[in-house]
Amino acid sequence: MWPYSSERLRTMYRGGHADATARWFARLLAAVFSLGLLPRRWVTLEVTGRRSGRPTRFPLGMADWHGQWYLVPMLGERCNWVRNVRAADGHAVLHRRGRRPCRLVEVPVAQRGPILQRYLATVPGARPHVPLSPGAPLAEFDAIAPDYPVFHVLRTPTPPRP
Repeated sequence: MWPYSSERLRTMYRGGHADATARWFARLLAAVFSLGLLPRRWVTLEVTGRRSGRPTRFPLGMADWHGQWYLVPMLGERCNWVRNVRAADGHAVLHRRGRRPCRLVEVPVAQRGPILQRYLATVPGARPHVPLSPGAPLAEFDAIAPDYPVFHVLRTPTPPRP
């Protein structure tokens, strides 16, 4: 059982920014997810920081929908990794038992609802931050879709080593 209440989890990201506890958990989870010890939905996203130019890492849970994988920010548009992915034109790396270059393509708002519903059903850590329950009607997910970007994960081929 998770040691924190939903209210405490929400306050860890007050104003869209992680507090010290959330940053500590993020570093820990990024390392664990990169090892690939958990089911394949748990990954570490690496993307170039839009201001620093340095790689930044974020532990994330992916939603699977019709045989494809999607990343959704639990904080919606306020999420730092979303701004970094957009600045990097979708170029990123997923870490899970190695590095996997990928391209993240933003899904149109009209197609996000079912993916958001699946995300909330399969990534329990997001539930305190999204204003719906996993069993809410699809129409309610469609209504919040403009506030929650969804990125389709497309694998890119790894260039051969010289």
